[in-house]
Amino acid sequence: MYKNDKVIRRYSEPFKLKILDELTTGKLNKYQLGKAYGIAPTTINEWIKKYNYEDLMNTRITVKTKDEITRIKELQ
Repeated sequence: MYKNDKVIRRYSEPFKLKILDELTTGKLNKYQLGKAYGIAPTTINEWIKKYNYEDLMNTRITVKTKDEITRIKELQ
């Protein structure tokens, strides 16, 4: 086997849905599931997008202080 040969893993549809169901229960997060099953968290993100489980995607929240808000308004 050569250094550049990669192992390509194919996962079945029921397996993917099982992982997403486990993620919806909230007992384990993406990183813990990835470690348990040997799957990269980015792969789990792809499955979330593919099967429209958008509520499982990480949401980005920005917290701003009043000073930051006034400064942004002044700059605009």
